[in-house]
Amino acid sequence: MSSSATTEPTQAPDAPERELATDTNAQASQEAARLGRAYHRASNVRIIVDSCGDFAPGVVEALGVEVVNFTYVMGGEEHVDDLWKSISPKEFYDRMRAGEQATTSAVTPGHYLEVFERAAEEGTPTVYLAFTRGLSSSVEAARQAADMVRESHPGFEIYVVDNLCPSAAAELLALEAVGQAAKGLSAKELVAWVEEARYYVHGYFTLDSFDALARGGRIPPAAAQVGGKLDIKPELSYDTNGALTLRGMCRGRKKALRAILSDFRENYLGAEGGDDTLPIAIVSADAEKDARWLADQVRKEPGCSDVPIIYSSVGPVIGAHVGPGMVALLFWGKDRRESLSFTDRIARRVRGDK
Repeated sequence: MSSSATTEPTQAPDAPERELATDTNAQASQEAARLGRAYHRASNVRIIVDSCGDFAPGVVEALGVEVVNFTYVMGGEEHVDDLWKSISPKEFYDRMRAGEQATTSAVTPGHYLEVFERAAEEGTPTVYLAFTRGLSSSVEAARQAADMVRESHPGFEIYVVDNLCPSAAAELLALEAVGQAAKGLSAKELVAWVEEARYYVHGYFTLDSFDALARGGRIPPAAAQVGGKLDIKPELSYDTNGALTLRGMCRGRKKALRAILSDFRENYLGAEGGDDTLPIAIVSADAEKDARWLADQVRKEPGCSDVPIIYSSVGPVIGAHVGPGMVALLFWGKDRRESLSFTDRIARRVRGDK
């Protein structure tokens, strides 16, 4: 694909473009639900996910998985991240643009205990694909709750696995996990599969501003101000521990989106050593036009004209930390551990990581 394009990415589409986005979103939701139904088959494993997977509408229902709903506070009230059932992405991000702040906190062991107790009473071996410890301590609360359930229900199989994949990368991982369970993997085997597969899911994204990161203490406020004045847009990803990493700094939105495409070309395998039937995910924080532009460019890549693409919106929990305008491209590709420096590989071995 050439680095030029006939339609340049911009943000905040006007009214006609928003109407087009609504139509294409409806089509995308139908396609996402179709994919979910294709993956979902009867299995002997109960799979639990959480709302930080930024699932497209209809996917969790079609997959037949249970969702742990995280919470956030906005306007002085606590809200449940219910995958955009009670508030639209546009409303949420417009409130942030108007100056409102959203805050989040870790899920308590008690909340997880309620979910896991229901699973134990039902009796099916259970695997929870938890929001990465690189961005939240909630996974530790889940492990505490799982230990309590094992004590009260001896013999019940329950596993908590750090997905190491934020946002819709977790959605891609969950889709394939459901598919593997349907093919006959036991709960224990599925855990081993996830612990290996999670390193093959890539995610690259950019933000419209550094403001939300600065409010969350992830970067100094002065750096956010300088970035805004110079129109600096970051390209970010996540490391093998699930924590955010800075890939580079770009002058302008267009260059940041092109940097994402460059990383896609470098790491996507598709038919060349991979599987071009595996879906790609594109997620945005009320930046539909840029998301569609990114999808159009992906379609022009060799072997990608017919690859399934799942569109979704960044949920309020992650959105509280990235702000409106985030756009991300997530896909299955090369083993991310291969890009580690030899000193990082030594550190992983010392920690006992795989």
